[in-house]
Amino acid sequence: DSEGGLYVCMNTFLGFGREHIERHYRKTGQCVYLHLKRHVIEKVPGASGGAFPKRRNAKLFLDLETNSDLNSDDFEYEDEAKLIIFPDHYEISLPNIEELPALVTIACDALLSAKSPYRKQDPDSWEEELQASKHAKTLVQLDNGVRIPPSGWKCSKCDLRENLWLNLTDGSVLCGKWFFDGSGGNGHAMEHYKETGYPLAVKLGTITPDGADVYSFDEEEPVLDPHIAKHLAHFGIDMLQMQVTENGLRDNDIKPRVSEWEVIQEAGVKLKPMYGPGYTGMKNLGNSCYLNAVMQAIFSIPEFQRAYVGSLPRIFDYSPLDPTQDFNTQMAKLGHGLLSGQYSKPPVKSELIEQVMKEEHKPQHNGISPRMFKAFISKGHPEFSSNRQQDAQEFFLHLINLVERNPVGSENPSDVFRFLVEERTQCCQSRKVRYTERVDYIMQLPVAMEAATNKDELIAYELKRREAEAARRPPPELVRAKIPFSACLQAFSEPNNVEDFWSSALQAKSAGVKTSRFASFPEYLVVQIKKFTFGLDWIPKKLDVSIDMPDFLDINHLRARGLQPGEEELPDIGPPIIIPDDPKALDIDESSVMQLAEMGFPLEACRKAVYYTGNLGAEVAFNWIIAHMEEPDFAEPLVISAFGEVASSGAAAFGAVGIDNQPPEEMVAIIISMGFQRNLAIQALKATNHNLERALEWIFSHPEIEEESEPALDMMDMENNVNANILAGTGSEGPRIKDGSGRYELFGFISHMGTSTMSGHYVCHLKKEGRWVIYNDLRVCASERPPKDLGYIYFYHRIPS
Repeated sequence: DSEGGLYVCMNTFLGFGREHIERHYRKTGQCVYLHLKRHVIEKVPGASGGAFPKRRNAKLFLDLETNSDLNSDDFEYEDEAKLIIFPDHYEISLPNIEELPALVTIACDALLSAKSPYRKQDPDSWEEELQASKHAKTLVQLDNGVRIPPSGWKCSKCDLRENLWLNLTDGSVLCGKWFFDGSGGNGHAMEHYKETGYPLAVKLGTITPDGADVYSFDEEEPVLDPHIAKHLAHFGIDMLQMQVTENGLRDNDIKPRVSEWEVIQEAGVKLKPMYGPGYTGMKNLGNSCYLNAVMQAIFSIPEFQRAYVGSLPRIFDYSPLDPTQDFNTQMAKLGHGLLSGQYSKPPVKSELIEQVMKEEHKPQHNGISPRMFKAFISKGHPEFSSNRQQDAQEFFLHLINLVERNPVGSENPSDVFRFLVEERTQCCQSRKVRYTERVDYIMQLPVAMEAATNKDELIAYELKRREAEAARRPPPELVRAKIPFSACLQAFSEPNNVEDFWSSALQAKSAGVKTSRFASFPEYLVVQIKKFTFGLDWIPKKLDVSIDMPDFLDINHLRARGLQPGEEELPDIGPPIIIPDDPKALDIDESSVMQLAEMGFPLEACRKAVYYTGNLGAEVAFNWIIAHMEEPDFAEPLVISAFGEVASSGAAAFGAVGIDNQPPEEMVAIIISMGFQRNLAIQALKATNHNLERALEWIFSHPEIEEESEPALDMMDMENNVNANILAGTGSEGPRIKDGSGRYELFGFISHMGTSTMSGHYVCHLKKEGRWVIYNDLRVCASERPPKDLGYIYFYHRIPS
């Protein structure tokens, strides 16, 4: 609240706006609050050429802060702090040592001197500048023939596969130190340094074209290695090598005249800024453009608008005591910021005149800064919690997972994306088939490079590019492969060979082929173009292609047909499970794990699938994944006890989750034994995907539900059962889907610029009110030339039949 400031509870240290402070007092009984208000003194040029102060209110520490640069020389501050005592709203100005107890004075001083959580998250304010290691220039590397593969690493001393470090002297791959929470490793990398004195190591998994995480054991801190490309190349990792041209620029830095950076951002074209509801930009918090692009697309969908923004008063009224840790509150808050129009207002006439008089143009202070949202949604995630660039597709799936786990009302907005895929697998030798179904949210479309319509131009361009590289000249004008969309759709529908296929008809490995069809069509179809590959030479590659994506799409011909007359099904016999006497000695087939991971499944789930199916190949492990992907501990790490049994967590320890979404009775009994009603236990388990620990947290964070009568809970349980069985056709079991016609219209797309998902920039284009709009972080403008052929993720909505 820019006018009312911020109220901080002196007991919980949670902050509230003016409109919520009364509710918090009534709900908790906490009566002492610290009221903070900041007055910004803006220097406006006076008639004499000097500056006179212009006073205005500004909010302090709020999440939906505008993008004003309040650190510039154009502003000064006046901060005001008071203690407010409820219910009489008695005010005590601060500082006031005479009237206040010493303990209260100390608490107020500590709070006022603490850094804002947003400043803590700002990389410019909390990240220390790394220094170049003193060993980097003179590092000796042993010529021992070691070559590091692009995947499948493990510690050479304990077989750990996480937190691994590559010693830059001898190429040893060893685990890092152990952390207090049980994560990390066994400290073998440090032990190796103490034995050998080899000082520098790079963390595997952090190597990108922009650098890597390097640690100096001798200097006992993270460091920079200016020669990291050369040091990695010694072990066969040439990912970072770049040739330097005569003018001192790297080849990568010379942008061709038709680079995707210019085309996607519509550079060189005067774009008209857009203002008002639905045209609010988002500040880039440091490589957070992937989040900005996805959230702009998500909140352009009416179902998400209704679920969060339309239900905002109810969500706020029933939010837990700590709303910063509540997903639905944070979603509603962000959606309101994007759709209300309060943070997207055109400049007033006086400000424009002032800019003209000062002969300068300053960007308007519009948009929101989603710091609190990013901090919550990425908490505990090893990638999204970092400040590195991420894959927008992976973040989209992460968001959908959180939406699924945190239901809001009777409508689950993620239902609009969910569809069923029918997988038809055929044994090439016996000709028998197997039909399975799985849930998906994204149609992944392969790039049919062999179908390029300008092959001659591509060959000529490649020859010119190599000649320019050899002569150290600027590269020629880019020629981009033109791929027909129909060819990509055809490649999606064609059969694929199944490696290591195990035929239940033959009881042996055999050749197999698999085709995919839609068992249902979603309300909103999300299409990902599979542009990114990762070569065996460690070089991440992006297929720089132009695909003529249609405005109107008809995929009804991809509707699944099920078992056909004359087809014979494969016997429903599972492959033999091979468990060695010493489970720790099991060598999981990493090639099968990577094949599954490339399909988008969590890495730990892939490792468990390969383990449980005895390394019989990716096809067999895939079937295991389909059968277990709804289990709460599906993506939990594989834990092997000393007795050779696989430890489990969550609902799997009590039995598999039923299709009807009924939680296991064992879990219900545990919660009932704690004194809670049976209906409340069932509701909490359903709301948390049958996770016992999260169900208890849910109960304690929803105390108002305990006060409801048992008949009311019965009615809510009945509604949940009805809502859980929304199916296509007349079926009564299975996931919630909204089947319909396969005819769609394009309404948005997310584009990526750069050579890898680990670097670059994301931009979103959305069609609103009949015209295309570009969302480039804070910049929201009418699009003049939407680059629909260069997108990465496309959003289609169903055309009513």
